[in-house]
Amino acid sequence: MNAEELRALQAPLKDRYKTDAGAAQITLRATGALGEGLSCRVETGRALVEAGLHPATGGSGAQACSGDMLLEALVACAGVTLNAVATAIGFELRGGTVTAEGDLDFRGTLGVDREAPVGFSAIRLRFELDTPEPQDRIDTLTKLAKRYCVVFQTLTVPPALSLDVATHD
Repeated sequence: MNAEELRALQAPLKDRYKTDAGAAQITLRATGALGEGLSCRVETGRALVEAGLHPATGGSGAQACSGDMLLEALVACAGVTLNAVATAIGFELRGGTVTAEGDLDFRGTLGVDREAPVGFSAIRLRFELDTPEPQDRIDTLTKLAKRYCVVFQTLTVPPALSLDVATHD
């Protein structure tokens, strides 16, 4: 896809959202069914993923760890966004990799140390790009990819989060 094809694809959507802001408001949903043992089967829209405990918390490693899934979502979103932005600005990108690393202290998750955080204490996202572009263009690309990556922005500026419980007999 080139920049012109991308603009043509997105133009009707942008026009619609300019005149009908409500049309741009969409609720995404993920659903999981509690599985056997300590697992949860998550429908991704493309496949079924069975999530379980990380080996550092007693899991076997045979199931996806939710922390890995979070980092995978970040890598996927950042990679797609980077490609889209590169296409839109005519940036020559011959290839590359996107890597996310996150630091966890499982003492918090396991309740071993109340002072230890539960969740990632740091996440690092890295682009390694194969490109002849000058540094100022690389800076523009990464600035825009960071700005428009939904997962990156959600982690940077956390949304209001709530938890409801429903029971069934």
